[in-house]
Amino acid sequence: MARVELAAAAVEDLDRLIIALSLPADTRRRVARSLGAVQEFPELGAELSGRWSGMRFLLGPWRWMLIVYEYIEADDRVVVVTIQDARSSRAATAE
Repeated sequence: MARVELAAAAVEDLDRLIIALSLPADTRRRVARSLGAVQEFPELGAELSGRWSGMRFLLGPWRWMLIVYEYIEADDRVVVVTIQDARSSRAATAE
């Protein structure tokens, strides 16, 4: 089972979203639950390309929440690099 870690930037991104969008108190728990699947299936998320090449993404716990991560197979480790509002024009895209 892969170890899942959040980069400092991802934690900051999540904190910003919680404040800016007035997300519920259990948001961190919901995000952790969404990441549970990548522990067992680290290549579950769709691959990104271009600037985000080598990264994968999941949606959740809300459809607009984009969780971008990198799977480091040699270490069996998943590192969440950013958490974004997919509705934003600055969000990671497949291109």
